[in-house]
Amino acid sequence: MKIGYRTLKTAIGAAIAILIAEQLGLRFPSAAGVIAILCIQVTRKRSVSAAVNRLLASWVGLLLSFVFFSLLGYHPLTLMLLLLVFLPVLVKFKITDGFVSSVVVLLHIYSMRQFTPGIVLNEVCLMLIGVGVALLMNLYMPNIEKELQELQKELEQNFAKILREFAFYLRHGSSDWAGQEMIDTDQLLEKAMLQASRDEENKLLKPSPGYYQYFFMRSKQFEILQRMLPIVSSLNQQLPQGQQIAEFLEKLSDHVHPGNTAFVFLQQLQEMQEQLKRDELPKTREEFEIRAALFYLLYEMQQYLFIKHSMGKAKQEKQAQAGC
Repeated sequence: MKIGYRTLKTAIGAAIAILIAEQLGLRFPSAAGVIAILCIQVTRKRSVSAAVNRLLASWVGLLLSFVFFSLLGYHPLTLMLLLLVFLPVLVKFKITDGFVSSVVVLLHIYSMRQFTPGIVLNEVCLMLIGVGVALLMNLYMPNIEKELQELQKELEQNFAKILREFAFYLRHGSSDWAGQEMIDTDQLLEKAMLQASRDEENKLLKPSPGYYQYFFMRSKQFEILQRMLPIVSSLNQQLPQGQQIAEFLEKLSDHVHPGNTAFVFLQQLQEMQEQLKRDELPKTREEFEIRAALFYLLYEMQQYLFIKHSMGKAKQEKQAQAGC
């Protein structure tokens, strides 16, 4: 049995919150532990959001409970009406995350059958203790940058392998490649984007290293590789233009890395497109279809490179603005 860091933080945080509430002599000290458990989230950003929403929802709950219980008395039907009004109000203000913890506060007031400054102070203290302990526990988050770098490296290796296999097929018109890298890359991207998203949400004050943008860019490029696959597999007849594109893909496979060298390949690709236009017109229907497929393949490759070039250009502009 493996205990994760979040499970450990939740258990310790709940115990600390209850201990503090007990030492202060508050009523219902276990509620502080419940609130701490609810506020400990996967990332720092989500924890802060959960804490704010629960505090706001609790204040709304206290206000509504004062109105309803003062006018209608402490009765199950009053509690029912209160909840029927309370939840739509939270939905209206987009703070539904705080519903459960706020209901705990409402039930405390209902069970004590009175609404006094002391009771309100007790509930506010429980909320602040639970939220405060949760935020303190979530100050620690494991550094996953090394894992992200490994995912990036593995992803780039797959991209390079796919491009080389495309080039091999264009050169020889056949291949025994099973396409496993296509399946693996799809799974890698899903995992990488989830991890990168969590990493960004944990960096509240530090600048983001940009892993999420990088993996998002690769996901868009992978969509193009998926579209290129049936085009390449249909080109089983060898032509000089196909050999030229194969050479280009081999060079491109050697330059799959985080750096921005896409503009160099975009220039080469444009020259290839111009050369293909100047070539002698196809003489047979089959040759015409192959040439059309090659044109479309060059277009997809251009989009593939443009995605990388646009990201690199945006990153450079952002760094230049930060420098100014």
